[in-house]
Amino acid sequence: MSNRFEAFLGLSVELTAFSRFDLLGTGLAERYLATLDKVVGVEITDTLLAAFVALPPAEGEARIKAVRTTILGNELLGDVARALIKLWYSGTWFELPLAWMERFGSRPADTTFVVSPDAYVEGLLWKAIGAHPAGAKAPGFGSWAFPPKIPALPELDSKA
Repeated sequence: MSNRFEAFLGLSVELTAFSRFDLLGTGLAERYLATLDKVVGVEITDTLLAAFVALPPAEGEARIKAVRTTILGNELLGDVARALIKLWYSGTWFELPLAWMERFGSRPADTTFVVSPDAYVEGLLWKAIGAHPAGAKAPGFGSWAFPPKIPALPELDSKA
């Protein structure tokens, strides 16, 4: 795998709070990187990836603050990173906000669209809420009679 793809995967792990294993298991990581390139362009994608690679080490509060300020708080990168989060969770690329487009220019491919039928089925939101996508991945006869089992959240540091 390329360093660029590795950076994209690391960024996605950081933004979604899902493991590398979970993200690769969707089978969509390469497609999502290609979607990002297509919609916002390789230059902005590379800027986002470079910002991620330059973050402090993964341990500690400095990392959390750096993600918030360097990526999510950045005028150029913040909305793109939030769109990437929504893409991983829903399988849908949501058009960037009008304020972003006015500042950085509109992009022809920046429309709201479902990346692929697999993207809906493999959306992280289903795993996050302990449910199955409607019309796909049926959990079994009669399973609808029971409430979903929502996985426990990992222990979070109160300072985070």
